[in-house]
Amino acid sequence: MPMNRPVTTVLAAALCLLTAGCGGSSGDDKASTKTTETAASKSGYPVTLDNCGQSQTFEKAPSRVVVMNGASVAEVSTLLALGLQDKIVANQQSYGMSEVAGRAAAIKALPTGDIKLNEAYDIPREAMLGLRPDLVLSVTTYGFDQKNGFATREQLKQVGANSYVSPQGCDDDPSKMTVADSYKLLRDMGQIFNVRDKAEKLIAASEKNIAAVSARVTGEKKPKVMVLFSNMSMGSNDFSSVLANGIVNDILAKAGASNAFSDTTKATFADLSKEKVAATDVDAVVVISYNDPNPAAYAEKLLKEFPQWPAAKNNTYVTLSDSMYLGPSNDLAVEKIAKLLHPEAL
Repeated sequence: MPMNRPVTTVLAAALCLLTAGCGGSSGDDKASTKTTETAASKSGYPVTLDNCGQSQTFEKAPSRVVVMNGASVAEVSTLLALGLQDKIVANQQSYGMSEVAGRAAAIKALPTGDIKLNEAYDIPREAMLGLRPDLVLSVTTYGFDQKNGFATREQLKQVGANSYVSPQGCDDDPSKMTVADSYKLLRDMGQIFNVRDKAEKLIAASEKNIAAVSARVTGEKKPKVMVLFSNMSMGSNDFSSVLANGIVNDILAKAGASNAFSDTTKATFADLSKEKVAATDVDAVVVISYNDPNPAAYAEKLLKEFPQWPAAKNNTYVTLSDSMYLGPSNDLAVEKIAKLLHPEAL
């Protein structure tokens, strides 16, 4: 991915990556997207959401949904998990791979709207309005900022389109994101499209899977894990795509692990020198692929570069993609990491 500022900004916000949700933990009143049903009919409508300080009322299920890029797949994956792919008229999200069988192909098969994207690899204002959406999903408020060439939420409202910013996206700060935010996104989409029962079943299944794994690794020693993007640079140092905070830390904790670099910054990403990385004991590596066809090659190269790490001596790494971000599949990341680190317990 090119190192221009717009792309790195939306990537950091997406995690889910990084994406795709409003300026605090999911329990924060300001951060949460509060959902209320006002005199809801038997059909489940109308539904009103308070999203990043803006009221959005849905009289019926959206049928022309546009999913903005934002370097996320949280939003499109959530819609697919809920069986709403036929509602999408244009999708710009893709990681090229997924831990969920068939998901990458399903995303690839979605319409794109044949849009000429802007420098942030996203949908500019006139093109957006030309798609005639009734709902636009954005990872952060960045996607509705007029100075960035995007249609504003007010402009969308004027043409009859609602808009939605994903959890932790209001302040463009995913550093406090947790798995609960993934459930928040599922619940909100369940409300908007009146598929509440399906959303709750997905959440319950994920919670059950994670609880089962966490119970097995409780009391085990917590290995120190390095989490980073493969072949990506986001800062001035040698290792600028290292994740220090955010949803990855919640996933690691649930898998019986800790982040080796969580104390280096309060931000989502750590921008680290090679010397700092070399001086840190790393027991395992999680390499995240963002449209990288061979993240395993990157992981193996990294382990050769730091042979002193326990991770290198034991060849302990795993490659993941969308399950490490905001989205409906965090339980898969928890399970895969736990199996890597605690095979005897699982």
